[in-house]
Amino acid sequence: MSASYRTEHDFLGEKQIPGDAYWGVHTARAVENFPISGTPVSAMPELIRAFGYVKKATARANLELGVLDEARVFAIMGACEQLISGQHHDQFVVDVIQGGAGTSTNMNANEVIANLALERMGFDKGRYDVLHPNDHVNASQSTNDVYPTAVRLALWFGLDRLLDSMAFLRNGFEAKAEEFKDVLKIGRTQLQDAVPMTLGQEFSTYAVMMGEDEARVREARALIQEVNLGATAIGTGINSPAGYADLACQHLAEISGVPVIKSPNLVEATQDTGAFVQLSGVLKRVATKLSKTCNDLRLLSSGPQAGFGDIKLPARQAGSSIMPGKVNPVIPEVMNQVAFEVIGNDVTVTMASEAGQLQLNAFEPVMGWSLYKSIQHLSNACLTLQANCVAGIEANHDLLARRVRESVTLVTALNPIIGYEKAALIAKTAIATGAAIDEVAQSLGIMTREEVEALLVPEKLTQPLRLEAGGQGKA
Repeated sequence: MSASYRTEHDFLGEKQIPGDAYWGVHTARAVENFPISGTPVSAMPELIRAFGYVKKATARANLELGVLDEARVFAIMGACEQLISGQHHDQFVVDVIQGGAGTSTNMNANEVIANLALERMGFDKGRYDVLHPNDHVNASQSTNDVYPTAVRLALWFGLDRLLDSMAFLRNGFEAKAEEFKDVLKIGRTQLQDAVPMTLGQEFSTYAVMMGEDEARVREARALIQEVNLGATAIGTGINSPAGYADLACQHLAEISGVPVIKSPNLVEATQDTGAFVQLSGVLKRVATKLSKTCNDLRLLSSGPQAGFGDIKLPARQAGSSIMPGKVNPVIPEVMNQVAFEVIGNDVTVTMASEAGQLQLNAFEPVMGWSLYKSIQHLSNACLTLQANCVAGIEANHDLLARRVRESVTLVTALNPIIGYEKAALIAKTAIATGAAIDEVAQSLGIMTREEVEALLVPEKLTQPLRLEAGGQGKA
């Protein structure tokens, strides 16, 4: 071995490995084979942490069942702790998109852990005669149970962050709903004027939608608690000792803090990626509804002179290189784009799941990467939407009040009091003359301006009608 390189071999031959690299020959071949996205596995720190948890749990199970000796196990577990704590993530150099059902990522992990463990034992990197990536770090395991389990753990960690971000945004909408609870405005259906509502009611719907989706995310997260650790190659548990699967899953739950459970049928679990499809569908639902909400924010803030102008979004940056003073709704726009990406990722997950064959799905790497991106980008987008947009939204009080006072749709509130025919007459006259509803009602001798004015309060215009004795609507 030279000062800067060491020689490693596999059954395909020898390769020169940089002397300071913790990865080895299998990783080197994967780097050559998969120059696809340019994004290495190190971009998924949760996945590397998950591998640390899985390999630590399996090492402990192997020690208790007599598969591995204490010295090797303690060295392996110490190396895993280094990964869990965030060290040496730069050594995960394999592309996130790869053939082989995740074998390259698993071998990358095996080699890094083996060489870290060798150093802890006082040996040079590459001394696989002492501690081997396959024989010891990967003992009682296969990529086909380790990789899916690690992906599920990584997604669990990411979903925790997403749920926190969604709650942060929901709280922001709830705060705005309270702030705007007495601000009357005209609602809209099909982009046409409808009946009055409060701006608080409008913002409360966004909070409720977020809360509903938080519940759906928790339901989907529960599905990925079920893992196939101990299945080895196809679910039969070949090359693992009796009792290993239960013990490894038990240790994994204890070490990681994730309430994983062993699948009741490991053969089925090794080939089924339905939980990924379900989770992806829920993320698409979240993205779709957030995008709709941002469409609303962009419409409601359109203007400032020729648009809806109901609300004012905080100015975040100059909006044009040619139009001085222009400000664009850039934060809602970035959420829209994240939503488009998540919807596309859902198509990828769907097709990859469908393409599985027989006892294994070879396409879990692209599923894991797509889900990871969806979760990460949605989390970040929720945070910036709240911090850089929702928190600073202001109501355009004067404009909203004038529109309510001038809106012909107010006659809907008069129906229970004066009847449909008189209300329609008021509306028709107001449209023809351009006069306000209260002026028209008084000029026609139907209601006084004071009686109409008394209706222009939130509790009269935005709630179910309170009936007096005899069924007459109360003005």
